[in-house]
Amino acid sequence: MNDDLAALGARIERTNELLERMLAEVAKTPSTHAIFVDAGYLYAAAGRLVAGTEDRRAFDLDGEGLIDALIDKARQIFADSRLLRVYWYDGARRRIHTAEQQSIAELPDVKVRLGNLNANNQQKGVDSLIRTDLESLARHRAISDAALLGGDEDLVSAVEAAQGYGARVHLWGIEASEGRNQAEPLLWEVDSQRTFDLEFFKPYVSRRTATAYEAAEGARPTREDVRFVGAQIAARWLAARGREALVELFPGHPYLPGSVDQDLLVEAEALLQYSLRGQADLRRVLRDGFWEHLQSQY
Repeated sequence: MNDDLAALGARIERTNELLERMLAEVAKTPSTHAIFVDAGYLYAAAGRLVAGTEDRRAFDLDGEGLIDALIDKARQIFADSRLLRVYWYDGARRRIHTAEQQSIAELPDVKVRLGNLNANNQQKGVDSLIRTDLESLARHRAISDAALLGGDEDLVSAVEAAQGYGARVHLWGIEASEGRNQAEPLLWEVDSQRTFDLEFFKPYVSRRTATAYEAAEGARPTREDVRFVGAQIAARWLAARGREALVELFPGHPYLPGSVDQDLLVEAEALLQYSLRGQADLRRVLRDGFWEHLQSQY
């Protein structure tokens, strides 16, 4: 009997030693946080606050500068934690990155997730992407804290899913010029709330003085003018990227990747000082001029 009690006592002592070691290791493991940005909410709320409009075409957003500012803010709030990464959720036609989204995706420690845009430019599928990432990271103990910049009530399920695995979710918001721009059920569900004001966003949002999307008052350019501008932009594109880039571009002829096509349109409107939105015939001529120059150089 005494031998059995001694053996039992020894096993309990070894178990306690193992538990103490495990607790010591856990204590040494740094906490980890991630930042989740609903870009649709960000553009609408920050645009309204700083530029007085939610129309993305009417203002510029310094994505890189703003992301750096959000990372710095998280570093202050989660002082004993390390950043996993920033998740940036946005919508795009056929989930093809725009030039702006591509530039954000290329930033260090940033992951861009794209949902779709419908015919009314409304995001579809973004909330489910946020829920999937939040739940997965919390379930695998990849994060202990999540800073969520958003305001949609549909995000409540994402918050609940992450909290169910032990993660704390902190809701970040943007000051509303009037009323509230975040759903009350979302505010009730999170672990903490924080609102960033006009002074925080001012350095990163600027209204465009001459918007390319507005129709110019000048005469409509000729087809030859537009074709020449297309060729001119193609020459710049080729000089910047080199002939190797043509190998990836040519298989898609006569179509251009969404990001290239969008850049072509914006640059052409700036050169022509004329809006090509709704001008299907001129946009076709613009692409023709772009392709013709590239083909002549191949």
